[in-house]
Amino acid sequence: MDQKWSSAIIDTGEEEDVGMGKGFFSQLKDKLAGPSYDEIENAEQNYVEIDTAREEGKSKITVRPFLLEDFEDVKPILDSLREGYTIALVNIRPLKDKDIVELKRAINKLKKTTDAIEGEIAGFGEDYIVVCPSFASIYRSKQVSEVKGEEGKAEE
Repeated sequence: MDQKWSSAIIDTGEEEDVGMGKGFFSQLKDKLAGPSYDEIENAEQNYVEIDTAREEGKSKITVRPFLLEDFEDVKPILDSLREGYTIALVNIRPLKDKDIVELKRAINKLKKTTDAIEGEIAGFGEDYIVVCPSFASIYRSKQVSEVKGEEGKAEE
C-alpha cells in the first residue's frame, strides 16, 4: 500500500495531476506562515495605546484579609486601620485553636484601637471579625440585637 502511494507522488510531479489547484500549496504556506511584515505594520497603526498603570490614591478604600496566628500579628492590622483606608477581615481561627487567652488579648487590643479611631468592630461568623474605620459602619440585623437583648435578660 505504501509503495502505490509513494509511486503516485513520484509519478505525478505536478500539483494539478493530484487533483489540487496549482496555488494550493502556496495558499497553505501563506496561512501557516502567518501575516507578512506589511500586514503587521498596517495592523499596528489601527491600535491605540492605553496607559494601564493605575495610580493608587489615598482615597481608595481597601477590604483586606488578615490572618491572626499570634498576638504579634495584630500590629499590621492596627497599622493599616490607622491609615484610615482599610476595612480589615480578620481570620481568628488559628489563634483561637492555639491560645484563647492570646486571642482575647489581641481582640482587646483591636477594640482599643478601633475606639481610638472611632471605628467599629464586630464578629462575622465563628472565625472572623470585621474592623472598619470611622467612615464605614457595620450593619447589624434585628436578629443580632434581639439575641444580645435576650442574653442580657438571661444574665439578670
